Amino acid sequence: MDTRIELKDVVKKFNLDTRKKSFLERILDFLKGKKEKKQILALDSVFLEARAGEKIGMIGVNGSGKSTLLRVIAGIYFVDSGIVRTRGEISYITGFKYGLIPKLTMRENIFLNGSIMGLSQEDIKKKFDDIVDFSELRDYLDTKLQKFSSGMIIRLSTSIGLYCIAHKNPDVLLIDEVLGAGADINFQQKSLKKMEELIKGGATVVFVSHNLESVKKYCDSVLWLDKGKIIMSGDPAKVVNNYRRYFKRLNR
Repeated sequence: MDTRIELKDVVKKFNLDTRKKSFLERILDFLKGKKEKKQILALDSVFLEARAGEKIGMIGVNGSGKSTLLRVIAGIYFVDSGIVRTRGEISYITGFKYGLIPKLTMRENIFLNGSIMGLSQEDIKKKFDDIVDFSELRDYLDTKLQKFSSGMIIRLSTSIGLYCIAHKNPDVLLIDEVLGAGADINFQQKSLKKMEELIKGGATVVFVSHNLESVKKYCDSVLWLDKGKIIMSGDPAKVVNNYRRYFKRLNR
């Protein structure tokens, strides 16, 4: 089958000391033999291969490297060493709240964010009514977002994101813990159903979530990451069950 994602021996480091130093401080550090910056190893010799249509889950505690790995696949982060190859158009979802402008109306934000997500003005017009109907905010089309509640903003941003991504029909879909709390339970359930349609489409999906049951339900295989390393990979039920047992032993 067609390989869409290929990672070989990927290493990614981050500098922890981000404070800017004066020229004199840098000279003194050099004379003292002090290293310029402290580094953390975010990804340590990671291997991953995903074929067309394959659904891969990633689990692990916060800070284990899951989001970093998605950003490497998306091309947002460059790696320090290793090989990263992808094929086809990639959509990276990490929550839909970003890019909305409070001083613009709902209508203006739909066209602006649709453009940011890569749709033409003509494409946005075609999906406009679907986005508005899904958000259930038609009465507020010409209201500025600064008058919206936080729940209304989540409704709007989620509706724009879901319908724009569905319209683009990407080859690779990277999902980073989206559709969390904020909107009412009925809208959350409706959004999860729409997201399920995206996941079950023909795209290769890499799905990061703390919801282990969703990972088991949607994914063909699962990676368990810890401190940037793959601890275990393979059958979703087996990996998730081992992950749960590990934390039960830790909490005894």
